Amino acid sequence: MKFSGTDSYVATEDLMVAVNAAVALERPLLVKGEPGTGKTELAQQVARGLGLPIIEWNVKSTTRAQQGLYEYDAVSRLRDSQLGDPRVEDVGNYIRKGKLWEAFTAPGKVVLLIDEIDKADIEFPNDLLQELDRMEFHVYETGETIRAINRPVVIITSNNEKELPDAFLRRCFFHYIRFPDPETLRRIVEVHHPGIKGALLSAALTQFYEIRETPGLKKKPSTSEVLDWLKLLLAEDLDPAELKRDGASALPKLHGALLKNEQDVHLFERLAFMARRGSR
Repeated sequence: MKFSGTDSYVATEDLMVAVNAAVALERPLLVKGEPGTGKTELAQQVARGLGLPIIEWNVKSTTRAQQGLYEYDAVSRLRDSQLGDPRVEDVGNYIRKGKLWEAFTAPGKVVLLIDEIDKADIEFPNDLLQELDRMEFHVYETGETIRAINRPVVIITSNNEKELPDAFLRRCFFHYIRFPDPETLRRIVEVHHPGIKGALLSAALTQFYEIRETPGLKKKPSTSEVLDWLKLLLAEDLDPAELKRDGASALPKLHGALLKNEQDVHLFERLAFMARRGSR
């Protein structure tokens, strides 16, 4: 079982090595990187490349680890008991299976995505240590133990918003998705916008990397944002010459696809103002 990318996902050599190492070690793959570098998409493409179904657990700030295992709906059971519902005799009727339960009891091997784990409380990763390590957990209400029939391929993503506990990190294979170099980004663009004219692509990518490297930028534009920007450039049928910036307008064309806060917009406006003053 080897992952080598797909026709719609450009995987670098080091990324393929990381995925295959995690699969061979049967360890969760912890993937970090800038937002928009394709961490969530990686899990979906690994599932596609390995021919496996995917189960996605999208973590939020209010998500608790227990929800990934199961939840016991005691309120519904109490209500049904007051109404004389015979279902109350079986506590299993009030157990809601979580994503880990689904992955553990799936009829075949699956990819389990735990997306943006750093959004949750700091104790969230620690609360899943034993379950992800032993691939089993106990259901106290029914007295049963749920064990993985087939150990899932676990991919965990993080935007690095908070540090993860060392005990959790020790149980993972780690990979940081670096921002793609120009050649890799060109290949990514070709997958999403096949047949794009070379002159337009070269001009756009040159300007894109110049924007990313601008000192003082609060949020650097990501891979997903440059793909959106190129889609707009193609829709507007812009000529490479029209992308050129001058002292009068340091903002790139259709900059709303690349610059996502007023601070960065003001930064480029100030650069334009300084360039105009310097040319007098």
